[in-house]
Amino acid sequence: MSVLTPAPGPLVEPHAALSREETERYSRHLILPEFGVDAQKRLKNAKVLVIGAGGLGSPALLYLAAAGVGTLGIVDDDVVDVSNLQRQVIHGVSNVGQTKAASAEQSIADLNPHVSVVRHEVRLDTSNVLEIFAGYDLVLDGTDNFATRYLVSDAAEILGKPYVWGSILRFDGQVSVFWAKPSVGGPSYRDLYPEAPPPGAVPSCAEGGVLGVLCAQIGSVMVNEAIKLITGIGTTLLGRVLIFNALDMTWRELRVRRDPSAAPITELSDYEAFCGLKPAEGGALGELPSITAAQLEELLQERASGARDFDLIDVREPGEYEIVRIDGATLIPQNRILSGETQLDAKREIYVHCKAGSRSANVVRYLREQGARQVYNVDGGILQWVRDVEPDKPVY
Repeated sequence: MSVLTPAPGPLVEPHAALSREETERYSRHLILPEFGVDAQKRLKNAKVLVIGAGGLGSPALLYLAAAGVGTLGIVDDDVVDVSNLQRQVIHGVSNVGQTKAASAEQSIADLNPHVSVVRHEVRLDTSNVLEIFAGYDLVLDGTDNFATRYLVSDAAEILGKPYVWGSILRFDGQVSVFWAKPSVGGPSYRDLYPEAPPPGAVPSCAEGGVLGVLCAQIGSVMVNEAIKLITGIGTTLLGRVLIFNALDMTWRELRVRRDPSAAPITELSDYEAFCGLKPAEGGALGELPSITAAQLEELLQERASGARDFDLIDVREPGEYEIVRIDGATLIPQNRILSGETQLDAKREIYVHCKAGSRSANVVRYLREQGARQVYNVDGGILQWVRDVEPDKPVY
């Protein structure tokens, strides 16, 4: 039987008072015996940073705002795309093309004008993360890549701040609370994942898909944990990972503890290198050989005329291939190549593409390490192909 971890005292001091309008707005909170006016004042005084205004950030921001968190910071440098609307409910059709942070700010203002929004329309990295985090009491991490998650974890540990982490993919979600402050003794993200998985082993939502409503299910749990940390009520997920399967509608729990042998994190590092996203310094691979979508079109015309022979490999997943494809490409998902399940002829001329170019780059590097020398990445993947060559085809 797991031992539940009480919230380690309120994270935020209460605000001096609630206005009449706030009292009426939050009345369903105020009449909760375990919550009351004091907890609502703490929410009013709280400053919460949400990383990503996407699948998890959308419901998280809406419910944090509705709950009355006084200041919400949003870190996102992306713009709203029509493919976001299936799950990113803070945005609408009218927001397509707008920055996600600005779109989210508008929705929050419509929902609760008592909430202040601070937009950080930058890509979070080692040059800005500590400065941005310093202005907040709590961080919610809704990112979908491992490099950023390790960056968030280390920055939060250096500053002694708690953060609520959520992850979603396909029909599965995970959520936990990390707080590696010595006086708290909780785990960090590194205690759950001491090593990053190999590049390409875990697809992003853009690559593997996600059930839209899963974002709300996991995002709402993240907000629940944030509220408990801010107000000091209830028990938290500190030291526990909640795992949800939407197909089976099951929840299970995994314990995670601080590694007693782990040295405290005192400085940031190169997270892309840690996650294997960069070729080794001084390696034999050199510059990644690549071609443009327009050059690929010319090559395919030469192949069709019999003047040239080569393989065009699509390393996306079958579901992506069903949406849109390049005629003449052979589908072999990335993991089948990287695992060695499917062998390619290293003596042939090979061109590799994916959705936007990152997975195909992984495959090109791998094949070159295996001795292939006539293997090339298609820059921009099928998204660039549609933009430059077949604009009537759909994108996703």
